[in-house]
Amino acid sequence: MLVIVIMAIAIMSVEMYALSDIVKTMHFQSQTAYLRACRRNLQASGLVWAKKNIRNKSGEILDKTIQLDVSKMNIRVSELDVTIRRTSDNRAEVQVDTSCSRGRQTLKDTGRYRIEFYDQQKTTLRTRKSPAGD
Repeated sequence: MLVIVIMAIAIMSVEMYALSDIVKTMHFQSQTAYLRACRRNLQASGLVWAKKNIRNKSGEILDKTIQLDVSKMNIRVSELDVTIRRTSDNRAEVQVDTSCSRGRQTLKDTGRYRIEFYDQQKTTLRTRKSPAGD
């Protein structure tokens, strides 16, 4: 009877070891998915902020890196920097730098977007990712 109990404990310990490895993998993947969602939210927020300031033609923000306050987004350790540059063809190039962390994992990204002005009377904005794939 004692041998059967010991064998059952040994089998359960092997199963627990295998399951713990699976749990670690699932935890890592869930953290990565969370960080990617945070990155997308930060990029979208930075792009909306840039469009609003370009539409208002606020010239004092051009060629400066502005660090936006993201404390209300409930992303614990995150940063959002936006740089707006005016190009020679009357377009704006927006660079959105994001960084978010959870645990020991950090995800940083840089996105470059071009914002085009179409109608002179009524400005409509269209965003396109730069051809370089940034």
